[in-house]
Amino acid sequence: MKNKILLSIFAIGISISAFAGGYQVRLQGQKQTGMGLIGSPMNFGASSIFYNPGALATMKTNYSFEVGANFIKSHIIYQSTTSTYQSETENPLSTPIHIYGAAKLNEKMTLGLGFYTPFGSTTQWPDDWAGQYLIEKISLKAYFIQPTLSYKISDKLSIGAGLVLAQGQVDVQKGLPYSTDSYVQLKGSDINFGFNAGVYFQPTTKIAIGLDYRSKIDMAVEGGEADFHIPIGLQTIVAADNKFNAVLPLPANLDFGISFRVTPKLLAAVEVNYVFWSSYKELNFTFEENGELLDNSNPRNYKNTFIPRLGLEYQLNSFLTVRAGGYYDQTPTDAKNFSPETVSLDTWAYTFGLSATAFKNLGFELIYLGTHGQEAIKSYEPSGFEGRYKSSSSIFGFGINYNF
Repeated sequence: MKNKILLSIFAIGISISAFAGGYQVRLQGQKQTGMGLIGSPMNFGASSIFYNPGALATMKTNYSFEVGANFIKSHIIYQSTTSTYQSETENPLSTPIHIYGAAKLNEKMTLGLGFYTPFGSTTQWPDDWAGQYLIEKISLKAYFIQPTLSYKISDKLSIGAGLVLAQGQVDVQKGLPYSTDSYVQLKGSDINFGFNAGVYFQPTTKIAIGLDYRSKIDMAVEGGEADFHIPIGLQTIVAADNKFNAVLPLPANLDFGISFRVTPKLLAAVEVNYVFWSSYKELNFTFEENGELLDNSNPRNYKNTFIPRLGLEYQLNSFLTVRAGGYYDQTPTDAKNFSPETVSLDTWAYTFGLSATAFKNLGFELIYLGTHGQEAIKSYEPSGFEGRYKSSSSIFGFGINYNF
């Protein structure tokens, strides 16, 4: 019985891993999303607070405000490799948002403030599915607040940086193999700090180059709630109400992009994002009660990844602008430690966007983003769980911006 308890607790670590390295939401500006989520070589106003603080000082108006929301519907299918068994997620709608405001203090300096949600999703499998002992449900929420200062060194060069205050929450549920209604629920939260810094360079009127770095943020959960819903006879081995500590890294990002004004109406851009997933090597748990029995270390061994992006913008007339883009997102996961809490596959994605200027200073944005994870056989060797996965998502979004 003790060995079964140890095996179950070991699997808990897999569930929480999504908080650190599962679904990174980059929907922080609707114009950027329409162009394949490219942002570092653009000066689209207040949304540069996230994509490149260095570009903020080059905004064309004295004041810029933007608010946006997105609606994510994701779908994952699991197929057993040894039988005809199949299961599908029942994910609810996820709704990341962003709010930005910026103002020029003088000809050189611009001040901005952003609120956005760069991590956040819910993955929900059926309670009785084959992988219930790895994960049943995981809900992630992260809220970032970023005050930002940008300085225009010359007509061609500007820099900027922002302090990031991050607040994260995680809620995980997984089954336990002791009775039909045995499960464990883990809840934790933390507040920590990071930074976002960027450089924006315009060597000519047609070319712009952007470089942005967003730091790693360690979310250190202390005193998280671990509630074991298990038979009374096992509560002498594992406390039903427990506490845990864990450190969960949110990886750093380095973005480099170039935009080129092909014609007065056509803008093209390319960008490469380098994500420092390798900082996520393992996940260690320390429990308050039954510590020697429950404490464990879980390997992750994520690898750094490149995400190449391509985007286009075309101005139809003085009122309408259309955008399109695409990118390829390689999974950072280790082939021997793949868990279904947030299925990360090599993914192709395409984007579309439409901007409409209703009045002189007021604009509206609509976007669509579709993703398709390449079907692949993955396994989690510690539990001997293997299957064929495929994933997809559809994201619709809208935004309102006001510049004057």
